[in-house]
Amino acid sequence: MAGGGNAIRGSRVGAGPMGEAERGEAAPRQRVVYFCAHEHESVITFAVEAAVPDSWDCPRCGLPASLDAENPPPPPKIEPYKTHLAYVKERRSDKEAQAILDEAIQLLRDRRKKGEIVF
Repeated sequence: MAGGGNAIRGSRVGAGPMGEAERGEAAPRQRVVYFCAHEHESVITFAVEAAVPDSWDCPRCGLPASLDAENPPPPPKIEPYKTHLAYVKERRSDKEAQAILDEAIQLLRDRRKKGEIVF
């Protein structure tokens, strides 16, 4: 028989709602409020015996949030994207870069004279 009905699978008619009797007792809980720099209040529920973290990422904006409403953590500083060349320039002076370039050009010319490179 091809099914087309609205049968609820895995349950019997008259079985009743699945509640705490079938799942067990819920653990005692505590509600903790975190505050972010955008003045969002996030209520997070933890088990009573769980260690409550000092900080939590705000579910609304993603900024770090803390337990202190008066002094929420500042937004993290976002570093701009740097190219590979920018990182190299941080490590090398112009004089060092020129020396490395001259050495590479000389090596390339020597290899061309020997016929190792044909372009």
